[in-house]
Amino acid sequence: MASTEPEHEHREDEEAPANEDEDTGAQVAPIVKLEEVAVSTGEENEEPILDLKSKLYRFDKDGNQWKERGAGTVKLLKHKETAKVRLVMRQSKTLKICANHLVLPTMSVQEHAGNEKSCVWHATDFADGELKDELFCIRFASIENCKSFMEKFQEVAESQKKTEENKDASAAAGLLEKLSVEEKKTEDKAEEEVPVAAKKETKSDLEKTEKKDEEPASST
Repeated sequence: MASTEPEHEHREDEEAPANEDEDTGAQVAPIVKLEEVAVSTGEENEEPILDLKSKLYRFDKDGNQWKERGAGTVKLLKHKETAKVRLVMRQSKTLKICANHLVLPTMSVQEHAGNEKSCVWHATDFADGELKDELFCIRFASIENCKSFMEKFQEVAESQKKTEENKDASAAAGLLEKLSVEEKKTEDKAEEEVPVAAKKETKSDLEKTEKKDEEPASST
């Protein structure tokens, strides 16, 4: 008789989970309804031409020392319409912007003294919401990545220089064309005015001649 008790208890234990999973038909509405929100990064109209993991530093003039800005991914983004390229870097965890500036023709990047994995450059940065002149230093995990960054940075700066020169040339050509059109209009207007002036002058001379003929001859 005693041997049947564990079996009965075991049977009840087996049935208990089945009772817990039983569908009661009750419906529980969520307390908060979350809607999908589209997040804009500001990079929708740009395409990345460089994407490398790195660590960024900025030079603190007051403290006369380098200060870390964050570790994450540095990108060179080219705008699809204007073809302008900007450098953007965000921290890997918080996605906070560490650097955000255009790559201009006047910029140059060079290897940081004594470290082949790092390089430095000057830029007018907008990462903090206002334009600031910054001296940046970026460090990569390998020498190859550092060289790739420097080569692409210089390539972009050179291409932007050519773009600016082409714009200046186009603007100069447009100005010359405008001046040529205005000069032609002036010449055409002058040609139109000359016959009118000549006509007036001819009429005036004719009136003077007629008046002279009408005057009586003086007796001697």
